[in-house]
Amino acid sequence: MSCAICEIRKEKRFCPAIHGRICPQCCGEQREVMLDCPSDCPYLQQAREHEKPRSADEFDAASLFLQVEISDQFTYEREHLLMGLSYALAKAARADRSLNDRDLIAALSAMCTSYERLVNSGLHYEQPLTSAAQHSAAAQVEEMVKQYREAEQKQLGYSNLRDGDVLKALVFLVRLGHGRSSGRPKSRAFIDFLFAQFPEKESAVVGPQEAGSRIIVP
Repeated sequence: MSCAICEIRKEKRFCPAIHGRICPQCCGEQREVMLDCPSDCPYLQQAREHEKPRSADEFDAASLFLQVEISDQFTYEREHLLMGLSYALAKAARADRSLNDRDLIAALSAMCTSYERLVNSGLHYEQPLTSAAQHSAAAQVEEMVKQYREAEQKQLGYSNLRDGDVLKALVFLVRLGHGRSSGRPKSRAFIDFLFAQFPEKESAVVGPQEAGSRIIVP
């Protein structure tokens, strides 16, 4: 039997993405490119275990918002904010299984651009998004920012979350996303990382004692 993709080489492994048998070469070349690989595919999991981190040369400097400085002190002081926004991303990805890493990173990047404009010029202008899925993910993140401010208001009597803090948190997640994703068109490695941090049956409310070291600095 020949490979279901190239129809030349001999098939040697079952591909759950196409529900057919393919050759190892097509599996390697088309993984998360043409093939929308499910997260539980053993060949995908094996590839992730042996995949080297992407080098700095692979990233466009502008995509990482390097002009935004994020200190260790910020990640410590705003750990609950980072956790909340990460949870919002996981929630969005669970609600729409068509979302991939590129969608989440694009939504976050658009929000970074909007917040950076707001911080630097005071102008509030939402950066356009290319799909309804990206818009939905951005909406989940914005809702979490709103809930965070409301929680501060309730607990402290005021909210001290500045737009600049939100910008830094979003940039942190953009960099984390780029670092966790394979960079391939259909990659969901970043999303699977978020799912691992927030199991499906876990409560959306994360107490201070639970907000430990789940976020890994990129």
